[in-house]
Order: sequence, then C-alpha cells, then structure tokens
Amino acid sequence: MFHLPSSIKIIEQQKNYGKFEIEGLYPGYGTTIGNALRRVLLSSIEGAAVTSFKIKDVHHEFSTIPYIQENVLDITLNLKQLRVKLYGDEPQRLNLKVQGEKTVTAKDFEANPMTEIMNSELVIANITDKKGKLDLEITVERGLGYSQVEEREESKISIGTIAIDAIFSPIQKVNFQVEDMRVGEKTNYNRLIITIETDGSISAEQALGQAAAILKDHFKLIEEKFIFSEDKKISKTEKNVLEGGKKPKDILIEGLDLSARTKKALLNNGIKTLAGLLRYREETLSELEGLGEKSLEEVKKVIKDLEYTLK
Repeated sequence: MFHLPSSIKIIEQQKNYGKFEIEGLYPGYGTTIGNALRRVLLSSIEGAAVTSFKIKDVHHEFSTIPYIQENVLDITLNLKQLRVKLYGDEPQRLNLKVQGEKTVTAKDFEANPMTEIMNSELVIANITDKKGKLDLEITVERGLGYSQVEEREESKISIGTIAIDAIFSPIQKVNFQVEDMRVGEKTNYNRLIITIETDGSISAEQALGQAAAILKDHFKLIEEKFIFSEDKKISKTEKNVLEGGKKPKDILIEGLDLSARTKKALLNNGIKTLAGLLRYREETLSELEGLGEKSLEEVKKVIKDLEYTLK
C-alpha cells in the first residue's frame, strides 16, 4: 500500500528563515517533492520590486549628479536590491528628498501606508557636499521571478523615467536534503529537510504553503480531467445498459452510481430497485430516515443522468 507522509514539523523559524522536516515519505519521494517545491519557491512566489525611477533634473541612465558619489547606473544597481512588502495589488510610488552631505539609505524614503521597506539600511547614494541634493521617486509593483525591461509591456513612459530590470521573488535561498528513515520494518523511507530564506516580506512558512498550493492546483486540473471523466464514463455505460433493454425494475440500487452511504439509506428504507425509487416524490424521499440533503441531490443527479424523473 502506498504510504503518505506521516508528519511535517517546523524545526526553526525566524522572520526571514525557516527549517522544515517532512517525515515518512515513500522511498524516492523525498527528492521528487523536494525538487518540485524548490523550483516553485524560486520561480513562482509573488513579491514586489522597483520597476522604474526618476531623479529630478536627470534625463537618462548614463548621467552623473553633482555632489553625489554614485552615478545613475550605480543608483540603479542599488535600487534593484531594495526589498519592499506591498500591501494591495496596485503599483505604489515612494519619494525620497534629501539635501546636504550624508549617506542616503532606504529609510530616507517618505512613509507610504501601502508599503513596508524590509532592508531600510540599504545605501542608495552618498552626497559628498552640503550643496548636494537627491530628489528621487520610485515605482514599486508586484510580479513573479526576474523580469527584464524588454519582457514587460511598458506603456509610454514620461521623459526622465528610467525603467529597470526587476527581481520580484521574495525567496533568497532554498536548500533541501533527504535522509533515510525507518517506517515499520522498512528502513529506506525518506525524511525531507527544507531550509528557506526570504527577504522578510513573506515568512518561510507562508512561502512553503504557497508553493504547495501552486503544485496542488496544477495536479488538481489533471485529476479532474482524467479521474472525474472516468466517473462520467461509468454513468454513460450504465445508461447504455438501460437503453440496451434493461427495465428500471431490473436495475438494483447496488448497481447505481451512488455513494455507499446513500445506497445503505435507500436499502434500509426498503428501496431495492430503480423502479422502487422512481415511485417516490422528491418531497417524500427527503423525509426518509438517513437520506439527507446531500444524498437526495446525489439521487436526483443519477436519475437525471439515466433520463428519468421523480414523480
């Protein structure tokens, strides 16, 4: 019999780090699940990043700025490292206005209730003279993975706005290892240990849950396509039997496409054949002992599939 995992444990958890252990995996499934989760974590967890910026009196990315140590390309590289948590789906603008000699960091951005800067100590630029000033506006958006400017369908941007490549993923590092463990008499079952580091905008626990949900949704589509379609084939086969000459009095309740609980309720109430079932009105059926609303809906569906109706 196929053995599902026996437990999942949180071994260690901090704001931007988590270590998790999944035990009792069927032999080989440690690597299978570990690889799948790692790929999804690194590619498909949504995050936020700077997608464009503009500096007052600067018109292109190759400019230099008076009394500022970094040129615009240097500032671009620094902004790519800015990690932001975005509340809501709409893009947000953050402003920074600094004057005088100082080291400008991410904490100098004006507060915005829809955003939270995770690495506020990040250096943006260094102003080297009291005459120097930096007037900067950035745009933060949601996205997945790594996005180059050329890949984004940018609308016409205003003069002076510089679009940049964006690193949306909040996941910084994912590692996993697989160990053998004992389950009953078997010693080759797997224990999967996963470690996740994030930028702090999402917890490792949330990220792991989202990755599992993404995989589940993909597999569910396949399941519904082939498992549920097989159930429909059973109903059609049953219908063909009826069309082949079987009469309702010859179709036993046990042979209908009903759950075991519904069949038992019908049999306990003396209904043994389809013909016996068709003698009932819907309101009378609902009064039978053990036949709840869900079972009644199940019965109505089967009867409809067989192209019959209740009285």
